[in-house]
Order: sequence, then structure tokens, then C-alpha cells
Amino acid sequence: MADPMVLEWMLGSWLLMLDWMIRLAALFWIPTRTTPGAARSWLLLVGFVPLLGLPLYLLFGHPWLSRERVQRQAEASQVIRDEQALQRALRWTPRRDTAIDEIVPLVERQGDFMPVHGNAVDLLSDYDGSLARLIADIDQAQERVHLLYYLMLEDAVGEAVVQALQRAAARGVHCRVLLDAVGAKPGLRAYRRRLLARQIDVRAMLPGGLRWRRSGRMDLRNHRKIAVIDNRVGYIGSQNLADACFVPGHPNRELVARVRGPAVAHLEAVFASDWYMETGQRLDVLAEVPVCGEDIATQLLPSGPAYPFSNARDAVNALIHLARRRLVLVTPYFVPDEATLSALRIAALSGVQVQLILSASSNQTLTAWAQEAYYDELLRCGVRIALYEPHFLHAKHLSVDDDIALLGSINLDIRSFALNAEIGLLCYDSGLVRQLRDIEADYLQHAQALDLEQWRRRPTWRRSREGIARLADALM
Repeated sequence: MADPMVLEWMLGSWLLMLDWMIRLAALFWIPTRTTPGAARSWLLLVGFVPLLGLPLYLLFGHPWLSRERVQRQAEASQVIRDEQALQRALRWTPRRDTAIDEIVPLVERQGDFMPVHGNAVDLLSDYDGSLARLIADIDQAQERVHLLYYLMLEDAVGEAVVQALQRAAARGVHCRVLLDAVGAKPGLRAYRRRLLARQIDVRAMLPGGLRWRRSGRMDLRNHRKIAVIDNRVGYIGSQNLADACFVPGHPNRELVARVRGPAVAHLEAVFASDWYMETGQRLDVLAEVPVCGEDIATQLLPSGPAYPFSNARDAVNALIHLARRRLVLVTPYFVPDEATLSALRIAALSGVQVQLILSASSNQTLTAWAQEAYYDELLRCGVRIALYEPHFLHAKHLSVDDDIALLGSINLDIRSFALNAEIGLLCYDSGLVRQLRDIEADYLQHAQALDLEQWRRRPTWRRSREGIARLADALM
């Protein structure tokens, strides 16, 4: 019989060897599959806890999608480009040698959509009023209603939307609903059978559990919020299908754009692309939508891991670099990558008035700690930071100088840039930017401006907490 001390020594030697084999394998493998910033975070975790860090990296370390989904997105992108080639009369051409002239080709080459003229865009910042408009439009639907949302809850809002869909289906309207399998799990559980019983087609996007192997990394999410009614009116923004106070103590403030004109067909194309990616079914998209008298030029920016590039990150960074006078960024979650942080620093040091508006309260504690780690550097560079206090500011938008606005579902964090399917609407119109400036001014009237000297007086333990939380930026 073997000596217990010898067996213990042998077991310890094998564990030590396995420990170092995992560390060395991670050192050679992880940096080739992730960005440098993310690689540093993962290597740190694997270095401290190899037996835990390795399986976590295998599950969450690389934002991969199945080949089938990537191929379906490529097919959908080609269809979108081919259809637009037949609609040259709708293309809007910016003035040469302007910031817009520089951003338009980047967005089109990465996200497929050309800029189109003849749109009307109404900015809706009243939470209940926006939902009331959506339900009223569903009640006017004659042909189809398509809803694509990250979150739907079993509450008064969810019930009101479901009843509107049921009324529409009773009139013979074809209704389709795409909901994120994780974010909208309560709504799917509560309403799926009711909707299916009325011949309303309901699908869960990126299902979890054992099925994640057939779709992609299990924490990838579809974070878009889109509604299209009859190809007549569309909605895009930050608002989910849930009551404003669905997180106790954090009533949400949102911003939604109600769109009419050719841009509605582009929103419909994004819905059809996601429907095809999830179901394999091809939908007919009504491409011809009449232009509106307001004639606002818009361009759609879809992004997500199904695309070859990080569309949202690249567009946001390009817009920051293109700002010449004033740049305002509004986001509930601010955990930037190095490229975005560098762009903000360069803009501020170049003399651009950079205003960052964040929420004073947050429903994501670790994210809130991590974003505080960036305040000192940004304030030193001249970036102004204001913390909005009355509500949880969940709106996501930015404005560049006097003629570019971007709004939608895109947060200024690594998750939105790399892991989520997102959607943004670029508006090239000085009148709409003025409306957005008024909304931004209202935020600032109810916000606390951070002062560098006061910020540096925070306790040492808070600085340590921020630094540790920032190390997990790749996991957020």
C-alpha cells in the first residue's frame, strides 16, 4: 500500500503542474482571441484562480456566434445592399468636406444602410407618453405590427401592449414579436401562450440553456428596441416594454424617436434580418415608403457580433474625433475601451467642449463602481461630467456640433460595443439637434456637476473599489 504522504505529494505536484500548464496555455491563447484590454483582465483572473478562470473564459471570454448566424447576417446584409441600389432617388448626399461627409461612408460600409432623405423624426422623452403613442399606432395598424425588444415584463405596460396586439390580430393584422430570451424572460413566460393563441408569432432570440451551443456565447444578447407598424411608422430608442419603475428605487427616464418616411423601411429590414437569423424565415420588406415633408436625413446603424467589425464602437469614436466645437454624450453605463477613452481625451484637449451626462443612480452596482474609475482622468483633460439625479437616466444618445445626432440602444460600454446586438439612428439635421440640445439642457438643470478637487477627496477605499471593478470591464 502506497504511503499517504507520497500520494499527497504526488497529488500536490500534479495540481501544481496543472496550475502552471493552464497559466502558460492562457498566456499564449487568450491574447490571440480577444482585445488587449480584455486579455489583460482574463489573464489576471486565470493567473490568480486558474481552475476557475479557464472555464469562465471558455464560456464568456470570446464573443463568438455560430457560423449559421454569421452567414445569415451576411446574406441579409447583401439583400439590404441590393435593395438600396434600386432606390437611388432616396439617397441623401451630404455637403462635401464636412463631418457628415466623413461619417456617412463609414456607417454605410459597416452597417449596410445608406442615408435617406424625406423623414420625420419626433423625439419622445415622456415615458408614459411614448408608450401611449406606440399603443395608439398599434391600434391603427391595418397590415402588420413588428416588435423587437430586449426586455418585456409582466406588468401594466406588458399587459397593455399584449392587449393592443390582440386587438390588432382580431382585425386581421399580422403581428410578429421578437424578444430577447433572457431580458424578456418574464414577458415570454407570462404572455407567449396568450399571443400564440391569437396567431401572433412570438420568438425568443438567442435562447439560453443547452441551446446556446447552436447560437453563440451564452451571454450574448439582442439589446435592440424597435417597433414597425404597417411600414408607416417606426420607433427606435432606449425604452423597453416595462413600467418606468420596474427596478425599485430607479424610475427610468428614456428617449425614443418616432420615425416616418423611408427610414421606417430600414427599421423593418433590421427586424427582418433578426427574424431570419433566429428562425431562418425570410420576410417580405415593403421597400417603398413615401417621403415626408419634414425631410430629415437619417441613417441606420445596426451593430453586434454578427458583423465583421465593431460598428457601434467605430462610429461613436469617429463621431468623437469629428467634433469641432461641442460634444454631448448621454449614457446610463460608461465603461469605455481604450480607443473611446483616448478619443474623449483628445477631443477635450483639442478644445472641444465635451459634456458627459451620466445617471447619479444605477441599477448595476459593479458597473457604477467601474465607471467612477474613469472620472479623474477625464476631468483632468477638461471633460465635463454631470450626474443626473431625479431618475435613473437610461437614455442613450449623443450630439456632435450643430448637425449630427445619434440615438438608440447603444451604451458607451464594452458590452454594447462587442457583445450586444444594438441599433442606432443617425440624424443629420440642425433642427433635430436643437431639440436634442433642449433635452440635454433639461438633464443638466437637474444634475450635479463633478469637480476634480472634490472628487479627489473621496476615501481611499473607494479608489481601491473603483480600480478593482475596472479590472472586470471585459466581463460587463
